[in-house]
Amino acid sequence: MRKSRQETAETRQRILEAASSRFRESGIEGTALADLMAQAGLTHGGFYKHFASKEQVVLESLQLAAGSVRESMESSLSRSAGTPGLNAAISDYLSAEHRDDPGGGCPFVALASELARASGEVRDATTEGMLKLVDLIENRLPELPRAAAKKKALVILSTMMGALTMSRMVNDEQLSAAILREARKAVLQ
Repeated sequence: MRKSRQETAETRQRILEAASSRFRESGIEGTALADLMAQAGLTHGGFYKHFASKEQVVLESLQLAAGSVRESMESSLSRSAGTPGLNAAISDYLSAEHRDDPGGGCPFVALASELARASGEVRDATTEGMLKLVDLIENRLPELPRAAAKKKALVILSTMMGALTMSRMVNDEQLSAAILREARKAVLQ
């Protein structure tokens, strides 16, 4: 029996969500297609009914994850106008909860080294996703001229991503917490 278009779309979305989480947890190279299909509750053989290649699912799952991080940041920003909203977004991003949830967190941090070596199309999507985060931050710095706000937003986001990366790399919980705390202090407005 053939699946309806809606069922096919739902299955495809389930694969993308599983891939998005699995890639962030285990890395792109560390994830076999069979693993992500199993996480989606499907067999390996069905993958090519939905995607032409692993590259395609990497691209689309990255876009999904980037959109999720952007939505999360927008939600934090919307809690308060101006500087308090920006501080809420920074604090949420540089939190122990975000650090401890790589599968649901920022894909740019979880996959940085692999994205740097990815195809042009994946790097284009990475650039677009990161620039959208920069724009969110930049728009919360209205007291600065546009060029200065853009530069400051780049520094804030770079610090946030670097600190989250470092906090995940170390095996000392106190050091990890200190990295997040000190980065928050450095970039809070």
